[in-house]
Amino acid sequence: MNDLPKIQQKISKRYRGLGTNIVLTLFGTEDTKILDRSNELIQYYEDILTVNRANSEMMTVNQNAGVKAVQVSNATYELAKKAVQVSLKQKGFNATIGPLVKLWKIGFTGAHVPTEAEIKAHKKLIDPRQVLFNDEELTIFLQKKGMEIDLGGIGKGYIADRIRDYWRSLDLRAGIINLGGNLLFYGTSPNNDDHLWRIGVQDPLSKRGEILASVTMPECSAVTSGIYERKLVIDGKSYHHILDSKTGYPKETDLLGVTVFTKDSTEAEIQTTQLFFEGHTDSDWQVNRPDLFGAVLVTKEKQLKVVGIKKRDFRLIDSTYTVEFV
Repeated sequence: MNDLPKIQQKISKRYRGLGTNIVLTLFGTEDTKILDRSNELIQYYEDILTVNRANSEMMTVNQNAGVKAVQVSNATYELAKKAVQVSLKQKGFNATIGPLVKLWKIGFTGAHVPTEAEIKAHKKLIDPRQVLFNDEELTIFLQKKGMEIDLGGIGKGYIADRIRDYWRSLDLRAGIINLGGNLLFYGTSPNNDDHLWRIGVQDPLSKRGEILASVTMPECSAVTSGIYERKLVIDGKSYHHILDSKTGYPKETDLLGVTVFTKDSTEAEIQTTQLFFEGHTDSDWQVNRPDLFGAVLVTKEKQLKVVGIKKRDFRLIDSTYTVEFV
């Protein structure tokens, strides 16, 4: 690997989608049409998976809750099925949390603190066991009227993985997919002699892009989730957007944020949510999981819990934080 030549060519373009700023970067080519086609793929998947548009495939499923099963594309079907299967493990990730998200609207126009009665009523609609999948017909049926699947907690990761697959099909050398809080580093880094990537860990107390540490990684996805991303402040009290389906309220936690490094971005999305809810990692978190490369948990006490990452591959940038290697 060390005999690979350094790459001089680099192209990068910014786009808007998925409710965030998208930046696609490629090394070793000057063909900007590849970036545009990549963005077209992002738009395609957003069109079918989003729950923020009335005519998406996922919203058609939600609109027919309690009425009938809806046939969808293979992409929508497989992602929704995976999301629901993960939800059944009850580790924080819950794809059927849609009614609560729409109730609170944190990060969107009309955000407010619901009444206890509203929360209680909406919690009754959150049950992944009430989702039926038909593998032969590719149909999804939500058995209770008012139920909604929300793929927002996994969709960006899935889309990032599909863009990586597209780049692989073109035999491209290296690139970075930045979907805002979701990063995927493809190929080998052209900027370092060891061809490994240097990836920053977001500082939860600063604006996006400001980092408190960096890690050295091979090709991977780096996904960050935290209570600082979207929030609602009412009468001096702050409510973050990560809702707990068991209580109906934002999850109470000592964490500010979690960054996970994995082989695939879809799995990174799942793991960030699960670690955020658990507040820690079990000692066997990476056992029999070669796809999990490591994680950094940031606490409100300004402590970094570094999991599965060797000291030589970690560099602290903000000295106001303390570090514990787990």
